[in-house]
Amino acid sequence: MTELSRSSSPQTSTSLRRQPKQQRGKQRVEKILDAAAAVFDEVGYEAATTHMIAARAGTAIGSLYQFFPDKAAIFKAMELRHAERVKGFWTQIDIPALVRLPLRQMIHRLVVSVTELFEQPVSRVVFVQFYLARQIFQSIDESMTQDAIAFMAKILKHRNPSLSEDQYHLLAEVCVHSSNAVILAALRNPDEAYRQRLTEQIEDLLVSYLEPHMGDAQLGCVMKVMICPHCQSNQISKNGRRRGKQCYLCKDCGKQFVV
Repeated sequence: MTELSRSSSPQTSTSLRRQPKQQRGKQRVEKILDAAAAVFDEVGYEAATTHMIAARAGTAIGSLYQFFPDKAAIFKAMELRHAERVKGFWTQIDIPALVRLPLRQMIHRLVVSVTELFEQPVSRVVFVQFYLARQIFQSIDESMTQDAIAFMAKILKHRNPSLSEDQYHLLAEVCVHSSNAVILAALRNPDEAYRQRLTEQIEDLLVSYLEPHMGDAQLGCVMKVMICPHCQSNQISKNGRRRGKQCYLCKDCGKQFVV
């Protein structure tokens, strides 16, 4: 059967033809999705074929068709994987602990977590294609961006409860849209070193923007939270005294330091 007859429009395609029950099948599906991410990244969605994806995954085309009827179904599965990872990212953040950190440390943790999310090939490609070829999407729409804005607004509200709901939403919207713009530019740049430099600018950008509203001094409670100078963790315990000074041990990285 040809690629043309296997294809269907993104709006009508189903996702997995059958759900893998054994670990081997699940691993094969993940391998296919990672291979599809690589192919879509290299040649674009329109030029990609299921045969190219199967070859990159090192599997027979028949094995691919056991799970996916066409490339639209593969991309839909990639959307779902990315959505799962984003929701997992949100649920793993301890907001009360996060907002007690100094502003720069708070933003640093968020930026690092988002950067790690997009190190996943599937999530990286889905994010870029959302801005370049939104017509191919079946599951993800603008509501995911709105959810991200709502989540950021929740963080800002916990940090400074004195603002209005409109202010939280406006600040969060600028943070999300500006960060997405820089992330998109970074992910599309082939120079890895330059990508990292661009991503690092997000922290300075957000700290400068939020300082008048969320800065440590403005809140009047300079976040008296002990932070590990090595990994920025706040999981700290006292570890004796040295030369009259209190020593601390970071439970996350295991390193000792003296304030």
